[in-house]
Amino acid sequence: MKLTAFLRTGLSALILALPLAAAAQEATIRKNLAERVPGLTDIDEVSKTPMNGLYEVRVGTDILYTDAEGNFLLHGSLLDTKARKNLTEERVAKLTAIDFKELQLKNAFTITRGNGKRKLAVFEDPNCGYCKRFEKDLAKVDNITVHFFLIPILGADSVEKSRQIWCSADKAKAWVDWMQRDIAPKGSGKCNTDALTANLDFAKKYRITGTPTLVFADGTRVPGAINTQQIEELLNQR
Repeated sequence: MKLTAFLRTGLSALILALPLAAAAQEATIRKNLAERVPGLTDIDEVSKTPMNGLYEVRVGTDILYTDAEGNFLLHGSLLDTKARKNLTEERVAKLTAIDFKELQLKNAFTITRGNGKRKLAVFEDPNCGYCKRFEKDLAKVDNITVHFFLIPILGADSVEKSRQIWCSADKAKAWVDWMQRDIAPKGSGKCNTDALTANLDFAKKYRITGTPTLVFADGTRVPGAINTQQIEELLNQR
């Protein structure tokens, strides 16, 4: 009985000590990196990785790796060769995911093709060349509902064109005419454009800094233009 009680006491002490040891380890990493690396004074999170002795250092959605003392710093992808996974990619995907329910659809215009069952949201600037290329590929995708959020981030003309498109009687037609046919929008731009401001605020909050940015129904975010096949594959996985 005495031995059992002794073991229980020792086990309890060990369990209590583990969080303290982890906290001390994290404090060491934070302190050393902050002192040695300019720009690493505001670390959001330090956590263990599946690789022994390697720690993840998260700053916003940027991922770095270090040892237990913060003596070395790595920037790159951590690959699980056994499971054949890119752990860094998976981590960033989770960090940058946007809950589809958080999207303010009143600030978007919508195009539906076919049965519209598959959902996609796209943040775009009307003067973005990559967006125009993406639009031609997206036009080939059927059975989809696409919510378009205008975020004029490329200059004054982007603001003007976004206002003209948003204030058009048929926003979707004005958008398609411009992005796919180079027919300039003819709207006056004189209407309530609070939606554009709200979209820019949303983009800032979720760190959407480039266009196009795609958000799929499960929250997965894809930055940059992808082709028709890639769009189909991602839609079918969600």
